Amino acid sequence: MPYADSDGTSIYYERHGSGPAILFVHGSGGHHAAWWQQVAALRDEFTVVTVDLRGFGKSDSSMPEFDGQDFPGDVVAVLEAEDLTDAMLVGQSIGSVAALRAGLLRPDRVSSVVLGHSLGGISHPELKELAAADRAEAVKLPVIDRLLTKQFQTDRADLTFLFQQMGTFNVAKMQDLRNLDTNGPSLAEIRESGVKVAFLAGEKDAALSVKTVTRAHELVEGSHLEIVPGAPHSMYWETPEAYNAAVARLRRTLTATKEAA
Repeated sequence: MPYADSDGTSIYYERHGSGPAILFVHGSGGHHAAWWQQVAALRDEFTVVTVDLRGFGKSDSSMPEFDGQDFPGDVVAVLEAEDLTDAMLVGQSIGSVAALRAGLLRPDRVSSVVLGHSLGGISHPELKELAAADRAEAVKLPVIDRLLTKQFQTDRADLTFLFQQMGTFNVAKMQDLRNLDTNGPSLAEIRESGVKVAFLAGEKDAALSVKTVTRAHELVEGSHLEIVPGAPHSMYWETPEAYNAAVARLRRTLTATKEAA
């Protein structure tokens, strides 16, 4: 599989299937292989691209430290390497921040961004306050309980174990991604870019509440909102059928909206 050059850094990615492009951007514990349930389900209808941000998976991890501000450029490098246009970027958790920034950097290549379980680092005082309140509640829980439901952990101990093992392939850690939120985009910058934004969240997300996501949707003019009943923060892993259906629906809807415009 190929590598893209991101200002001298080798970025690993994979491309599967054919059709309208969907590029997945993983969160702090993921990498390209975390999307195994998405690739298998979506590649017959869409071009599915998965990427390892620097410090994750098979991408270059040799640097002494990682700067989250470099991650959007890693996504752009893959878009350019594959000459993708009209791509939909789908971020997971903090990966959504990198996805939104990449979309705003290259709106000629990105038509839409799906913010999965995230506000995308949007700079807005009310949203920052709401997200901080959600975070204060989330940190009271063990990390695994913020990401997967207790029922799933009990019923699928095997997939819960694999989920936890995914992060062991990464050199970069959560703290390396946190500064992605610094100098986030304003509502005006998003509007002026022409990039369509969709919020995708789970009803049982213990890290970011439906109330907060709904308010972000209200503030981002023209945005779409998908709330999946019963789904947790790591919906792509625990409830992949519902997640995949939502992603496919957004890809078709946002494409149709663009064509109509």
